[in-house]
Amino acid sequence: MPKNIQINIEDLFNKKLYLPVGASYTLENNQETIQKLNTMSETIGEMSRTYKEANSDEKETKSEESFKKEIEERLSKLKDNILYDDLVDEDNNLLEEMFNVLYEKNTLTKDDIIQILEKRNEYVLGFEDFDTNLKIEEDIKNVARLITDTYKIGKINNFWKQKMNENKKVMGEQLDGVSKAISSVAKSIEVEDEGPEDVKKEIEILCRQKNIELLDLSIKKGDNGRYIINIYQAPCKEDEECTIERMEKILSKVLKTEIVLQREVCAVKEEQKLCKQIYISKDRYTLQVGIAHEKKFGSIISGDYSLQSRLDDGKYLIALSDGMGSGAEAREASQIAVKMLSRMLASGFDRDTSLELINSSMYINSKEDTYATLDVAILDLYKGNMEFMKNGACPTFIKNGDMVNVVKSISLPAGILDKIDLVVYDKDLMDGDIVVMCTDGILESNSEYENKEIWVKNLLEQIETENVQKIANIVLKESIDNNVGKPKDDMTVIVMKVNKI
Repeated sequence: MPKNIQINIEDLFNKKLYLPVGASYTLENNQETIQKLNTMSETIGEMSRTYKEANSDEKETKSEESFKKEIEERLSKLKDNILYDDLVDEDNNLLEEMFNVLYEKNTLTKDDIIQILEKRNEYVLGFEDFDTNLKIEEDIKNVARLITDTYKIGKINNFWKQKMNENKKVMGEQLDGVSKAISSVAKSIEVEDEGPEDVKKEIEILCRQKNIELLDLSIKKGDNGRYIINIYQAPCKEDEECTIERMEKILSKVLKTEIVLQREVCAVKEEQKLCKQIYISKDRYTLQVGIAHEKKFGSIISGDYSLQSRLDDGKYLIALSDGMGSGAEAREASQIAVKMLSRMLASGFDRDTSLELINSSMYINSKEDTYATLDVAILDLYKGNMEFMKNGACPTFIKNGDMVNVVKSISLPAGILDKIDLVVYDKDLMDGDIVVMCTDGILESNSEYENKEIWVKNLLEQIETENVQKIANIVLKESIDNNVGKPKDDMTVIVMKVNKI
């Protein structure tokens, strides 16, 4: 019986490119692509429903009924046993009483059977003949052994059946998440706002004046008001200077707001047929980040893992994960959680679906005691907003001046439950906000406080510097000193400061 079931989505479809480079370089005008994405989403969605229906149809078998049925089949080999007639007699209820003893003690012995018979005023060991007594005793032992073995085998079968049902449920949820993500991508392409034609026309004219060979462009305005512009150009020639600076000036002039390069795929450097550039409205806030970390005393590697990443929509992702325990296995669990989150968000998966897929993947694939917390902050440096997502993570501290607020949640780490217990917070950024994230090695280092977050809050209130790296170093040093200079767990602290431009 396999421990879990895995499906490689790539194996479900032909491994050919659906988006060949042709006359149109953007997805927005490719109706065939939209149709294929929707078809793919429906197919995976149908697979998800199949798994869920299979799981719901597989009703849990009543243990007692299953036990009786299995016993009756096995008893056919013991027809000469002294207890056979009583056990197969449906009105006798002897088998039911034995099952009750098994359910309580998880085993059934010869003495248990004798006690059951005595309570029923049935005494079978009153024979004077020594050989007869031995035969009766052996019969009772055989029945006890057969019933106990049958019960234990049944429990194992029920365990694996339940495990398979759980895996079907989790697989259905994973496929459902993939289906939603693909559908979301198709929808975003279909409703893409390319901007007024006169705006695009003006950009094209200015590009020709600046000797920029523009092949295609799309303009999108996000919910936060930020422009996202995709530009496709022919590869630069060896003697040509890069067009990025000129392109930034053109876009800023036409859109009447400062536009900067977000990401570039250079045809020359990355051996592509086209140059693709993504431009966005310039941030209205700056971000400084400081990180300090230390592994557990005596441990080879830390189980904590953190990641910073700029998403294509311009938002800034900071994620911190604490793998349960310390060492290589804890590190692997936390690293998987954080990297999966970053890739999924970058691939178009929404926040909730990404975290649910991470949780379910860890649930069916993780070894015992290899779980991981998830502490995520997504900063919108254009709108001035921050989202906190916590799953089993430590509180986040927000310092502005002498005031320190605490954002916390009560939930289990990713991979413990088949359904994630996600807690999400939303906060408007203020000029000068200092945000502090940490793992429980920091929080639990001070044994003098029953409420562990208090000591960190008090420390941050006393710190006068606004240098993020110095703050991170101070918090880490105090945490290590709390255990006479020996870190009693893996420790990581991340400090961020936002300033309005």
